[in-house]
Amino acid sequence: MTAADPAVRAADEVEQVIGAALSEFTASGHRGVVVDSPPGAGKSTLVVRAATQIARGDEPVMVIAQTNEQVDDLVDRMAREAPAVRIGRLSAQGYVPTGRVAHPNVIVADRVSDLQGSPITIGTAAKWVHVTDGPWPWAIVDEAYQMRSDMLLRVATRFERALFVGDPGQLDPFSTVEVDRWTGLTWDPMQSAVAAMLRNNPALPVHQLPLSWRLSASAAPPVSEAFYPFTGFRAATTADQRRLTFQTRGFGGPVDDTLEMAARTGWALHELPARHTLRTDTQAVHAITDLALRVLQRGAVAQSERDPHEVPVTAGRIAIGAAHRDQAAAIRRALHERGGGAIKVDTANRLQGSEYDMVLVLHPLSGRRDATAFHLESGRLCVLTSRHRHACIVVARAGIQDLLDAHPPAEPMHLGVPAKFPDGWEANQAMLAHLRAHRVPAA
Repeated sequence: MTAADPAVRAADEVEQVIGAALSEFTASGHRGVVVDSPPGAGKSTLVVRAATQIARGDEPVMVIAQTNEQVDDLVDRMAREAPAVRIGRLSAQGYVPTGRVAHPNVIVADRVSDLQGSPITIGTAAKWVHVTDGPWPWAIVDEAYQMRSDMLLRVATRFERALFVGDPGQLDPFSTVEVDRWTGLTWDPMQSAVAAMLRNNPALPVHQLPLSWRLSASAAPPVSEAFYPFTGFRAATTADQRRLTFQTRGFGGPVDDTLEMAARTGWALHELPARHTLRTDTQAVHAITDLALRVLQRGAVAQSERDPHEVPVTAGRIAIGAAHRDQAAAIRRALHERGGGAIKVDTANRLQGSEYDMVLVLHPLSGRRDATAFHLESGRLCVLTSRHRHACIVVARAGIQDLLDAHPPAEPMHLGVPAKFPDGWEANQAMLAHLRAHRVPAA
């Protein structure tokens, strides 16, 4: 491998940010440092490298993730990165270890006392809040923008200094109960851990990973402009390093035209006729199912900096994203009936952090009569349109532009609540303006 190899460049970039971030603790004396990461910039790699580097320096480190899926993924990567370092996987009672944590240097237990001697101890924030052991000299918080501020408050006494790593453009913490009663209060638990920390400690150092290794040269600019207006990023690869083609020719028509547009430009807007519909729009469900299955029928193959040879885009490398669980269930059912059950279908919340060759998105505002705060949430559309390495196809009914114009931002202003940028209305407008140049009428 040479210095020009993508893997080497990515590793060098991560090491530089780790070095700069860790040196801040000595230089400034702050207890916290933030590292912002755009989609696919190597956030997980940074967490793994930082944790193993600290552990090799004979200092124990606690790692806090937000879901069991994230924990198991980090355990797997850390165990491979540092096979000589003992890793403790802190779990709930009754947890059944997955195959990813079955490494010789990994111990699983539901109590910290049973993990003594593990330089790295990793668990979910929901598990760490019940731990009274410690404190640890170091903590690393993964997906820190997804962590609620009250969770941070409950674990803050468990560590002396912490590295907070996350994506500021993704979904904020969410709740299934009404939270308006806390809006504007300094102890509002629905603030993200990073937002609360920076609000009370504005001088804390903030570093940024500047390149996305996931998003291509055609995908990074519109995503950066729409969702990261003040902390933009760029693609780490060039246009000629990514290529998506099909092994068979199409028959023509809206479905094949949409696939050709996506393969050629990296984007496509498959636009259905304007109509107000139920949330589980049957026509939209069939359209997005037809597109996903047609990708497989035509034998899509991808070339990239990872592998210059043609690699088949299998069902496992395709995902479909929607805003609501009932929409995802309807799409999943339609795929299963037609033999496409291996294609991943889920909501933005569950697709967050994942990566695929091709992603198909049912636009959150498609067919709606109104534009609620939920559907205008910038993080939701950001997640859905930034999971792909090669192409993103958005399925939507015409009329979203009129809907946005008829529903300008009207959210109430609250004292003590900083204005959020980008505004969801503005982000949706920016992404829609980009997609209009890649529009394929469905009828």
